[in-house]
Amino acid sequence: MSPKQQRGTVTVEQVLDAAMRIYASSGEAGLTLGAMTKASDVSSGSIYHHFGSLDGVIAALALRSLDQLLHRLSTAVSEAADARSGIQAAVLAYLDFAKAHPDAARIMHSATADRENTPRAGQLRESQEARLSPIALWIRAHQESGELADLSAPVTESLVMGPVVAVVRRWLTVGDIDLDEAARTLPEHIWRSVSRQ
Repeated sequence: MSPKQQRGTVTVEQVLDAAMRIYASSGEAGLTLGAMTKASDVSSGSIYHHFGSLDGVIAALALRSLDQLLHRLSTAVSEAADARSGIQAAVLAYLDFAKAHPDAARIMHSATADRENTPRAGQLRESQEARLSPIALWIRAHQESGELADLSAPVTESLVMGPVVAVVRRWLTVGDIDLDEAARTLPEHIWRSVSRQ
């Protein structure tokens, strides 16, 4: 990496760290250009150069949070002794991440991040390949061993993560879900949906 690229990486992280602090204290409405330049000590031109827009900063924050979550999910399944404990560990890792980092979870599930990142979903998935590949390989290995139902990787991922995403979104927005109750009940129900019975 050239010195210029290194400086760019440092600047991006500086802006994202400042933006997350602002988001945690003031929400999305607080993420103004003035607040970010003041908190990050980075010029507005540099912010636009690296992110394209204020919404681009939110999209980048969401992707950074997603990367952190995917690291936890990958670790959870790779450390599991069998398919059942791996699926259950992945569910619990997602719920634990949301509970421990509600601001990161909130921005990851924000309407702005969805609007910015959905048109680039394929490209973004490719950029997350390093995190996703071990999970896909783990799923395939446990399908071949006969523990997991022989479904496509996207269907398996949807059956495992779909309910967890819905629970976390509802917890973040409506607030009528108890994450501890979800942690007690979801893992076994999700396991049944993907196990080869």
